[in-house]
Amino acid sequence: MNNIIQTIRQQLVEASDEKTKLSGLRFFKEKVELYGVASAVVGKIAKANFEKVKGEPKESILGMCEELWQSGMLEESFIACNWSYELHKLFVEEDLVWMEKWVGKYLNNWASCDTLCNHTVGSYIEMFPDRIAELKKWATSSNRWMRRAAAVSLIVPARKGLFLKDIFEIADILLLDSDDMVQKGYGWMLKVACQKHEQAIFEYVMAHKKVMPRTALRYAIEKMPKELKALAMAK
Repeated sequence: MNNIIQTIRQQLVEASDEKTKLSGLRFFKEKVELYGVASAVVGKIAKANFEKVKGEPKESILGMCEELWQSGMLEESFIACNWSYELHKLFVEEDLVWMEKWVGKYLNNWASCDTLCNHTVGSYIEMFPDRIAELKKWATSSNRWMRRAAAVSLIVPARKGLFLKDIFEIADILLLDSDDMVQKGYGWMLKVACQKHEQAIFEYVMAHKKVMPRTALRYAIEKMPKELKALAMAK
C-alpha cells in the first residue's frame, strides 16, 4: 500500500505548477503547504487511485488516509477526505473516534475542514444522529477548526432540512465567537438551513442580531429575500 501513497505523491508533483500554487495560497490567511494542483485534477487522482485500493479492508484504507493527512499537504488532505467519504456506507458508530482525531490533530485551514466535515462527518451524523451531541462538545473546543467543524458538519444535513433544533443549539454555543473562521462557519450553517426553514432562521437572526458578529449575520441572511435582509441589517 505504500506504493499507492508514493504513486499519489508523484502524480501530484507531476501535475503541479507554480501559478496554481500561488493562486491557491491567496485563499488562505494561515500558512498552508500545497503542491499547486487544480482541484479537478486532485479529484481525478483521488478517484483513479481509490479504484486500486477499494477492495482493501476499511481499516487499511483509513490507515492510508492517515498517512496522507500526516504529510500536511493540502492536496493530500483532499484525497484523504475523498477516500474517507467513499467508505461512508461502511461507517459504524465507533468511527467517530478517528473523525474526531483528524479534526483535532490535522485540520489547519478552512478548505480541509470543510471538505472533511461536509461529507465524511456529515454523512456519519445522518447515519448516527444521536452522536450530534459530540458536535456540541466540539463547539466548545479551544481549537478554532474543531469549533468550525461543529457547524460545517451539518451543512449537507441542513440542506435537507434536518437537525434544525441542533443547528440552533450549535449556533447558540458559537454565537459570540470572535474567530472569523468560526463566524463564517456557523453563519454558513444558518444560511443553508434557511433554504428549508427561512422563517425560523429569520426569527433566530432577529432575536440575536444585536450581539451576533456582522460576519456571521451577513452569511446567515445571504439567501433571504431583500426585505428580510434589510430588516436583519437594520440597526
